[in-house]
Amino acid sequence: MSIRPWVVVEAPDSRGLRRVTRGSETVGSAWSSGDLRRILRHLDFPDDIDLDDPAFISWRGGDSDTWPDRPWRRRATLALMTAGLLASLVLSALVGWPDAAGALTFAQRMTGVLFVLSGLVQGLAAAAALDYWGSRRFRGSGAVVLLGVLIALATDSLLLFMWLEEMEPTPYLLMFLPLWCWSVWALVVLVRDDCWQGVPRPKRFAAGVVVTALLTGVSLAYSTMYQPAAAPMHLSLKAKFGTARSDRGAPFVHVPLSLHMKNTGGIPVYITNDIYTVRGKGATYSEIHGNQDMLREWRRSAGRGNALGDVERYADRLTRTVISSSHVYGPGKWLEVGQEYTVERVFQIPRDAPFGTVAVTMQVSYMRKDRGKLDVDQFKNPHYTWRTNEEGYYCPWQSCGQQLVYGGRVRHNNNLINVTRKPRFVWATWSPGRQPYASVSSLAHWNKTVSEQEVKRELDRYGAASIRAEAEVPVAELLSSAGL
Repeated sequence: MSIRPWVVVEAPDSRGLRRVTRGSETVGSAWSSGDLRRILRHLDFPDDIDLDDPAFISWRGGDSDTWPDRPWRRRATLALMTAGLLASLVLSALVGWPDAAGALTFAQRMTGVLFVLSGLVQGLAAAAALDYWGSRRFRGSGAVVLLGVLIALATDSLLLFMWLEEMEPTPYLLMFLPLWCWSVWALVVLVRDDCWQGVPRPKRFAAGVVVTALLTGVSLAYSTMYQPAAAPMHLSLKAKFGTARSDRGAPFVHVPLSLHMKNTGGIPVYITNDIYTVRGKGATYSEIHGNQDMLREWRRSAGRGNALGDVERYADRLTRTVISSSHVYGPGKWLEVGQEYTVERVFQIPRDAPFGTVAVTMQVSYMRKDRGKLDVDQFKNPHYTWRTNEEGYYCPWQSCGQQLVYGGRVRHNNNLINVTRKPRFVWATWSPGRQPYASVSSLAHWNKTVSEQEVKRELDRYGAASIRAEAEVPVAELLSSAGL
């Protein structure tokens, strides 16, 4: 009859932890002889038991003096691994939550949800790290930590790659650049430790990680590239003169004007600037013979300020006089899909007006609402360049004229762009009778200069465009409809 010891202390694992069993049951794990004595005390062994007595304890892979654990190194690794995973959780939440909670499109919201879920996995991995560098009671704790580190490496690599495209200063760089270095270190540590050994089917685990990464990549590509371009953007404008009426008390004719706009595209749009201008067109009429004479008259007219390119055989010295000009809808407002807006205006012209025709020009600048979120509360309030108390906006009229300035922060609906770029702003300037201007750039002050290349790139990025409509009517027709 053989005598078996009550307790078996197994050989140290890669970290120096030794598993303690009694019979077929694992009763604990020990880093040191002190840990072993605590386990034995729970098994009702005396405190002064001889650890080298083979009647009670059997040692495998070393004796009672074999304790290769390096507690400070292990605890430092645990602290760095846990801190990195928790920081990655915070970064994933900062990137994903704005899209998950407020993105306009379903695809962009799903991208935000993926980042939030990735953060939750990293939080679970931080908890698993405590077990993996501890007693390892959960067999898959190492695999969970590896999954969290791989997610962090993929996220930080994506952010770093996007930042390298333009390398603009952003406070998030101080977060994802150190985390990228940490994730590379953490991956090396886990691979060297063969952390996936506790997984029952490591091949399936690896396949699941690859599939998850592919789905995430496809979702990001769809939300950032295909989906924003798939929805068409189109705005229709219409301007129409009404029936004129004479003024009995004054030598004027009142002319109704109807201005109409409608979002006929597939996405909502912000109005960043708009204007309508009514001009009276005058000319000196003469008989011109031959194309060369016509071109000579056109050059003469263009030299006097007619730079619009009109060429008329019998009209010379074309002039345009601004009669009325104002906003149509107003900067900072938006049109939902299918929404339309109509405004009725009335302007006056003298009965003996020296105009041959009256023309209206209507122009609207707009941007896609699914690309960015404009701070409309800030943008819709105009600033006056001629007011000296408008700090940051005052400009002498000799240099800037007299303009209204609209400005506000715009955030891209894909928050990956927001965290890897400097803030972007929409600026619009307006003055009656002039060409309205709207731009998107990184400038925080409107009176600074920026390259045309940057403005064009940002206008394309946020899907900005403009549309124009014109209508013209003879003054003789207006006077006839007024009974004159």
